[in-house]
Amino acid sequence: MDKVTLQTKLGTAVRERRQALEYSQDTFADAIGMHRAYYSAIERGERNVTLATLAKVAEGLDMPIAALMAQAKL
Repeated sequence: MDKVTLQTKLGTAVRERRQALEYSQDTFADAIGMHRAYYSAIERGERNVTLATLAKVAEGLDMPIAALMAQAKL
């Protein structure tokens, strides 16, 4: 699996979880201390996130990184 596919799958899983929690992108990005444009790029699969960034996003989504990765089928 190439990097773009990995990023896209992860971004889709993040978006689905955020929407299930009924957060807007703006509200969620603000809650985790991230710029909305950067967070939006994660959801679109345009960012190759670090483990620290992934941990911040997963914590905001109230789920372990492993569960987020499983939801993304990675």
